[in-house]
Amino acid sequence: MKFLDQLKESLQRLWLDIAASAPKVIGVLVLIIVFLIITKIITSVLKKVLLKANVNKLGEKLNQIELSEGKTLNINLVNIIVKTIKWLLYLVLITVVADILELTMVSEGLKSFMAYLPKLFTALAIVTLGLLFATFVKKSLQRLFESLELSGGKLISQLVFLILMVLISVTALNQAEINTEIITSNIKMILAAFLLAFALAFGLGARNVIEKVLHTFYTRKLYEVGKVIEFNGIRGEVESINSISVTIKTEKGKLIVPIKDIVESQVKIQD
Repeated sequence: MKFLDQLKESLQRLWLDIAASAPKVIGVLVLIIVFLIITKIITSVLKKVLLKANVNKLGEKLNQIELSEGKTLNINLVNIIVKTIKWLLYLVLITVVADILELTMVSEGLKSFMAYLPKLFTALAIVTLGLLFATFVKKSLQRLFESLELSGGKLISQLVFLILMVLISVTALNQAEINTEIITSNIKMILAAFLLAFALAFGLGARNVIEKVLHTFYTRKLYEVGKVIEFNGIRGEVESINSISVTIKTEKGKLIVPIKDIVESQVKIQD
């Protein structure tokens, strides 16, 4: 009898606890249903607004970025934004439900995570803008090398792109409060080795390349295509200028003269 009395008393306490928490549970269920409906409406409207604002154009620019040979991004920016907002709303819902049900540990943990999110989003923005900037620098270097008709532009521009992305990534990680001390020290060593190799290359032979670049720049600035010049007693019209030579059209035919000879000789320009 004593056991039955204890069991009866336990069941009564359990029933009273359930009855006491029933309004909270019902309220939570109603809240979840209403919140899910509101979330569906918000995400649907947001998607339409983003599509009308042509936000995907930024995504298309990001997808055109070549991270390495033949490898590009493949993202849908509108879907990413909409899904991010949806999950943020879900986190808010879970936090509110945890507060109502007095689940303190869950509620405090979610609040701490949500307080960290602005730093995370700032880090992602740094990476995105940095990616666009690094791509701009890369393409500018490629165009510069092509305009000067120099080889190696693709390799050098890709190397500069990777270095910029590493620096930008470290900055983003610092913004996200991730310890980058080991990464930073390794990057410093790599950059030091790269600069040393570059200095050696410059000392051993890069001066010739720079000299040719300066000669080409100087020649193109002074002797435009179509101008009549006199060189070593030969008179003719400048037909074309490339990175290594100048083509002069004379009465007897075309004369191809190395740019170095043009720069180091006296040339008379006919008005």
